[in-house]
Amino acid sequence: MRFHWPFLLVLQCCCIKSVTCMSLQNRAKFLSSSATRFVAACSAVVMTTADPETCQAAEAVANNPRYIDQEVQMSSGGGTADNPRTRGMLVRRFTGDSTPYSFPVKPVSLVREWPKEWPFRQQDFDRSDPSSDAQFYAFPKLVYHIDEPAVAALTQYYRNNVPAGSDVLDICSSWVSHYPLEFPKTMHKICATGISGTELSFNDQLTGGYKAVDLNVDPKLPYENNSFDVVTCVVSIDYLIHPVEVLKEVHRVLRPGGKMIVSQSNRCFPTKAIKMWLSMNDRQHLELINGYFQYAGGFDEPRKAFDITATVPGSIYRDPMFIVEATKSK
Repeated sequence: MRFHWPFLLVLQCCCIKSVTCMSLQNRAKFLSSSATRFVAACSAVVMTTADPETCQAAEAVANNPRYIDQEVQMSSGGGTADNPRTRGMLVRRFTGDSTPYSFPVKPVSLVREWPKEWPFRQQDFDRSDPSSDAQFYAFPKLVYHIDEPAVAALTQYYRNNVPAGSDVLDICSSWVSHYPLEFPKTMHKICATGISGTELSFNDQLTGGYKAVDLNVDPKLPYENNSFDVVTCVVSIDYLIHPVEVLKEVHRVLRPGGKMIVSQSNRCFPTKAIKMWLSMNDRQHLELINGYFQYAGGFDEPRKAFDITATVPGSIYRDPMFIVEATKSK
């Protein structure tokens, strides 16, 4: 288990007591890379065999930047007596494209047989910091919880496994959802829930809006039955103290045949992760998530699991990335 360290450099920041989103100005720096040039050079060859729409989509992806820099304006203080200030922070978003990484997808067998009776104890879901999660996230954490190769691997997985035109919900979301850049145009709608409304307000992929919800206080999702085709949850299921109740809600809002994609690495805020998670390895985490789906009920068996960890040139360390995918029974 690796403890979480932010991967985002904040170039200018200030300590604040309360945060209000003032503006979000996109200052994209379309950085060329060798990977971009290589794919673009190959596009003429691809066009001889692929249909025009496929070629146009491939060309658009090849021209995507690797990073997008954004200036976030934030204010502190509520009045003259509080000495209100406005400060800017320059943050960097990983797009998942134009990188030197490759993205193998390796199936992982889920072999643990879970008993019919609930096997967990209340203390399994205890956390060393039981204080309010809303307080923990009061100051927006505009950081990445996983490194760039892991983000890119997840982005590519979404691109290949979320059908165009889907209604998508990202739970436990934040200022980024790790979706491909084209998703706001190719998906029917993208919605999100998360603890920090301020963080969610910076997420420019949420074409269907967002709702600030603390699922550890109330595990109910604020959406109608059968509303979504895909639900995603990124490196957050380890923080849920009512994970089965949340997955029951996911089942309720999914349409029959819809799927949930749970992604997980080995990083976390250790004071906020549940006790039993911290004592498990990566493989055990996947089995545990599968167990959650088992006790939630209504999902097809067997569930699918994958190791989608990116391959990095030079074999340097990179965060692992895993997927557990479950389909709502028809």
